Amino acid sequence: MVRLRFGPAGKPISFKGPMVKVPQFLKSIGLDAFEYEAVRGVRIRKEQAEALGREAEKFDISMSLHAPYFINLSSDKKETIEKSKQRLLEAAKVAYYMKARVVVFHPGYYLKYTPEEAYAKALRALKEVEEEIKSLKLKGVMLGAETTGKKSELGSLDEVIRFAQEVDSVVPVIDWAHIYARSCGTMVTTVDSVLSIIGRIEREVGEKALKPLHTHFSKIIFKEYGEKEHVVLSSKEHGPDFEVVCRALLEVGVDTVVISESPILEQDALVMKKIYEELKKKLGK
Repeated sequence: MVRLRFGPAGKPISFKGPMVKVPQFLKSIGLDAFEYEAVRGVRIRKEQAEALGREAEKFDISMSLHAPYFINLSSDKKETIEKSKQRLLEAAKVAYYMKARVVVFHPGYYLKYTPEEAYAKALRALKEVEEEIKSLKLKGVMLGAETTGKKSELGSLDEVIRFAQEVDSVVPVIDWAHIYARSCGTMVTTVDSVLSIIGRIEREVGEKALKPLHTHFSKIIFKEYGEKEHVVLSSKEHGPDFEVVCRALLEVGVDTVVISESPILEQDALVMKKIYEELKKKLGK
């Protein structure tokens, strides 16, 4: 039976206790996933990460980790690429300690390069990070190349699928809002459009991307350049529509983690869970 898990990107806004108690809190309100945000740098100690992992296991919370934003694997500066690789590796170590399967990261920017040139630079860097991960025996940790929201960023759907095809330890992370914004609202608009994305991942990447499929969701404001700002699910004038995505996931039967990147984090994660449960009952899934 298909299962969707829901949780926030970062510490729940309604929770004032220590980070180690987040899994217990999420369980108490009915959520079952948590993405630890290391977006400003990896600042959690090994012992703290291990304690968080134990608590997550105890309360059946699926863990992931978002690596620092300061990663650009396609930079024109060698020093920037080396620092980016180090940040990604540090994130992978912490993910291993907290038993997080996926380390979500943004690959980089095109800058002065063509998309193909930028992709090639990032691919080389990712393969080097993968070798380090193997040498450190960080078993079970996958690097999650996220679909990015701006047209200036490396990370189109095509590119994250290619990374996952060419690097064993890379899986695509599907940010539905980013795909919607990057396409200026032309993708993630119908069940069929979502099914086509999932179908590509199934065919072109395969099983490693679906154990489970790791996704982000919120509504989003976009301009001609792509992503501008994430907004709450109750925003009627913005997309995408979570019910559309949820219907597709239920139809295809793929186990999925849905991380809420809404400004109201866990509150909208609960809204999405309610939509999922109602649809599941309605569709007899």
